[in-house]
Amino acid sequence: MAIERAIASETPIAIEFNGIGYAVLMATPADLADLAYGFALCERLIDRAAHVLDVDTHPAENGILLRVTLAQPVADRVVERVRHRISESSCGLCGIENLEQALRPIPRVSAIWQGDDAAIFRAFAALEDHQPLNRETRAVHGAAACSARGEPLLVREDVGRHNAFDKLIGAMLRAGSGWDGGFALLTSRCSYELVEKAVLSGCPLLATISAPTTLAMQRAEAAGLPLRVLVRSDALLAPIK
Repeated sequence: MAIERAIASETPIAIEFNGIGYAVLMATPADLADLAYGFALCERLIDRAAHVLDVDTHPAENGILLRVTLAQPVADRVVERVRHRISESSCGLCGIENLEQALRPIPRVSAIWQGDDAAIFRAFAALEDHQPLNRETRAVHGAAACSARGEPLLVREDVGRHNAFDKLIGAMLRAGSGWDGGFALLTSRCSYELVEKAVLSGCPLLATISAPTTLAMQRAEAAGLPLRVLVRSDALLAPIK
């Protein structure tokens, strides 16, 4: 018997900052302003929402062009960063031309996680109800900002785990929302890039449903970021407390 089902969209998103081509992301074409803000913050091109003056979305023949205008005080960061990029990639690492730029010093987290693991179990149990696109397609990642009690407060979805987290961080930045003692729960493995995004966004704790890499653990330890990984309904691991 033939059946019909929804398929997740994946589209090339070309991002320009102040007219300079910066990256091409393979992403779900939704919440693109959030993506622009979060990506800019995690690339260390901006420090706050006010540094983004405008975001324009332009359909193109083979994808979408996202034109982002940054304020003059941070404009030079784009030029400097582009000097170290030799190709484009969604992870932001494969296009870096030297190890010093790939593994830039990571700041220490300032927010201290004061919650307990029961909150992570509550968030895990509730997360699916906040992922409508994944319920339809079973093909996208989710990134959730959760309260200290484990309530998912804001969720973004995307075919790429990096993009989903960038969208979440960007949405929080645009709304002026902080983590307020809460944490991030991601439906992915715990990779180096996701640890960096968590640290740069001021997240007190990062929880993921899959395992970490060695580099992710090293970077989390260097930043003082607690990790909870392999999150399930009745178990989790705490490689970095």
